[in-house]
Amino acid sequence: MLAATQALCMSGSFLFFLLGGIIGSHFAPSPALSTLPVSVMIAGLAASVVPAGALIHRFGRRAVFAGSALQAAAGCVLAGWAITQPDFWLFCAAAFLLGANNAVVMQYRFAATEYVAAGRASRAISVVMCGALVAAWLGPEFAVRTSHLVPAAEYAGSFYACSALYVVAAVLLAQLPDSMPASHVDPTPPRPLAEIAAQPAYRVAVLGALASYAVMSFIMTATPISMHVVDGHDAVATARVIQVHLLGMYVPSLASGWIIAKFGDRPIIVVGTLLMAACVAIATLTGHAALHYGWALGVLGLGWNLLFIAATTMLTRTYRARERIQAQTLNDFLVFGAQATASLLAGLAVTTLGWERLNLVTLPLLAAVLIAVGALGRRQAAAPA
Repeated sequence: MLAATQALCMSGSFLFFLLGGIIGSHFAPSPALSTLPVSVMIAGLAASVVPAGALIHRFGRRAVFAGSALQAAAGCVLAGWAITQPDFWLFCAAAFLLGANNAVVMQYRFAATEYVAAGRASRAISVVMCGALVAAWLGPEFAVRTSHLVPAAEYAGSFYACSALYVVAAVLLAQLPDSMPASHVDPTPPRPLAEIAAQPAYRVAVLGALASYAVMSFIMTATPISMHVVDGHDAVATARVIQVHLLGMYVPSLASGWIIAKFGDRPIIVVGTLLMAACVAIATLTGHAALHYGWALGVLGLGWNLLFIAATTMLTRTYRARERIQAQTLNDFLVFGAQATASLLAGLAVTTLGWERLNLVTLPLLAAVLIAVGALGRRQAAAPA
């Protein structure tokens, strides 16, 4: 159920990523603001992580998940209406609503771990993430096939049609069991958040997830600008590279959960980090042909998948049942706040630093992950049995 709703809700996100800049360039008050709607959607995600956690703690996952999907449906209707006006700032407001829903969608992976045995957490996360594979196809398909439903306003129909996906998701989510299984109930009083966050494993898990999203968003957001604007590749070649990247991000979910369960989360965090560093090496040592971009972005997606899922799996082992909401909320606030910052800085970085140096900027963060994992391993090896 969570994988299906992940597919439906992320379809709207992919649709907006595809159309947001295009629509913004048509009626933004300034060309410099054409990508603002996409940035507003990411900012909406980052700004809504803490409120979403508080609402889940107060009302439970089922009510918040279903209500948020209906809010996103309203956001799509608002986006379609804004296009028909046209009203750029109303379109940005709709983008914020969609981003706010994404903060709730990111909780699906945690919800999945609560209905399986602890040893199956990585596989549960991986299965839910597979929903994005369907979304990567469904979102662009909706964008193209429904773009002329409203003849006088191109793409308004895309958002009106997309609202139906969110309504279906809300109906499915309304069937979600509202409480954790009895086997997960823990009578132990919850620890203070500071004590949870002070655990070395918690810090490593947060750092790994934060690095995966920050580095991925920084490089991915800069890629279309570097390819299309700076290097002169056509829109088709640029779109193909982004598609390769999305496949690299989500196809490994078919197996990554099982790989993490077999080899452990700490080794896979190292592998994912090294793959993201390999992307930097490809980007800086090869060239600017579409093939070079494609290889770099494909490896980047694979590294993101392994690093993010392994870090999330490690995180689930650092808190007790009654501590889960506050621990997860702090993690997501830091991770998606970093993603929003990286996305906003990417355009400026690629125009001032260039493609090669932009990639090199990410290496200190990746090195920090490797150092932190190594220190955690030494600490665990030295600890008493």
